[in-house]
Amino acid sequence: MEINSKIEKAKKGDQAAFTFLLDYYWNEVYSFMLKRTENETTAEDITIETFSKAFDKIASYNSEFQFNTWLIAIAKNVYIDLLRKKKTNLFIEITDAEDQQAYNIADTTLSAEDALINEQNLSRLLLCIKELKPHYQEVIQLRYFQEMTYQEIASKIDEPLSNVKVKILRAKKLLAEIINRNR
Repeated sequence: MEINSKIEKAKKGDQAAFTFLLDYYWNEVYSFMLKRTENETTAEDITIETFSKAFDKIASYNSEFQFNTWLIAIAKNVYIDLLRKKKTNLFIEITDAEDQQAYNIADTTLSAEDALINEQNLSRLLLCIKELKPHYQEVIQLRYFQEMTYQEIASKIDEPLSNVKVKILRAKKLLAEIINRNR
């Protein structure tokens, strides 16, 4: 069967097989999460993280089970983790007057030291980004510096949306490795 051969190729690191699997199963995982979260952005974030985790752990996939069942199990776990994180955030009710008073007191201007640290961190980050291949640099630039949506990026670079999502996932992963290596 076509899917099984793609899974085997993906296990060997075949990028085209990863893209095929992402395209093939994206709507199923996304729809599943959209029903649970009732929020498109949250469902998309969970779906992206699901595929990222799946591709990182694809070598552990057991072919005795359906691939989509495995993906849905990962998606459920990502969603449960998200819910746990939300539960640990404590919110305190404050009145509008208290909020305005806090806003008036808070000084959000950066000190000279903080500004310098931010500038140095940005310089280091830009150096790390330059170590990426040009197509990864481009998607990072468009997503995080120009704050374009995935769809806008897909239109700009004339590639399918699923390819853009995979490129951004892989670019982030490679960038994290470069940053950790340069520490």
